[in-house]
Amino acid sequence: MNMWWIFAILSAVFAALTSILAKVGIEGVDSNLATAVRTVVVVIMAWAMVFITHAQSGLSEISKKSWLFLILSGLATGASWLCYYKAIQLGEVSKVVPIDKLSVVITLVLAFVFLHEEFTAKSVIGCILIGAGTLFMVL
Repeated sequence: MNMWWIFAILSAVFAALTSILAKVGIEGVDSNLATAVRTVVVVIMAWAMVFITHAQSGLSEISKKSWLFLILSGLATGASWLCYYKAIQLGEVSKVVPIDKLSVVITLVLAFVFLHEEFTAKSVIGCILIGAGTLFMVL
């Protein structure tokens, strides 16, 4: 098995834990404040990993284009997290998470349009199944 599979599976496990832990932690807390607390923890953890792996020297080598798109990605992440926390505060995690995972379908479409990645019959069928599965879980 390639290493990316292991990290992808771990990502899914940690994302699942994130939803459950956040739902418990957000009780009685403003969703924006909860997102800010979570973000500070993520920032500290990310910078700790940069220094542990001695990657900080690469900071000066980041191109202007990369800076722009990393900043835009950060803004998209922030908007996603703010909306996600508000959604789990107001709704059931078991319904919010499947809707949130529609991002898989949206990502595949955007990757096809903007990155010119291949959109195969398997991708189309997968998107349809994810969309149908989401509707089935939420309704």
